[in-house]
Amino acid sequence: MALALSPLRTGRLQRLWLPLQLLLYVGMFIACDRLVSWLHLPLPANIVGMLLLLALIVTRVLPLRWVKAGSRWLLAEMLLFFIPAVVAVVNYGDLLRVDGWRICVVIALSTLLVLASTALVVDRLYRYEMARAARRQQRDA
Repeated sequence: MALALSPLRTGRLQRLWLPLQLLLYVGMFIACDRLVSWLHLPLPANIVGMLLLLALIVTRVLPLRWVKAGSRWLLAEMLLFFIPAVVAVVNYGDLLRVDGWRICVVIALSTLLVLASTALVVDRLYRYEMARAARRQQRDA
């Protein structure tokens, strides 16, 4: 109780909150990497980690506030993580001169497919939620 009431300790905890959340992300990645190797799963460790994190948040085993600041920071600094990819593109100038238009077409089509599939999933979930709410309202009436 004294920890919750002490402003000095609260300030320290707030400063440590983001690094602790990032350590949680790194720890989950390492654990999922080992899990994928151990179980010989055909998925990358980051996908397994995201699914595990989603499951922990949905089941309320892991409160959302425990990962919110870390995720906001990572999203804000996302450009920093793409700089190596941009540098790699610059190193392959010859490839871009020859096949650049094909690469752009593939990127454009894949982006459109992702947008369309996301819109479809959101539309289906919205319709499902509306039908569920209507059923609940009829049941309660």
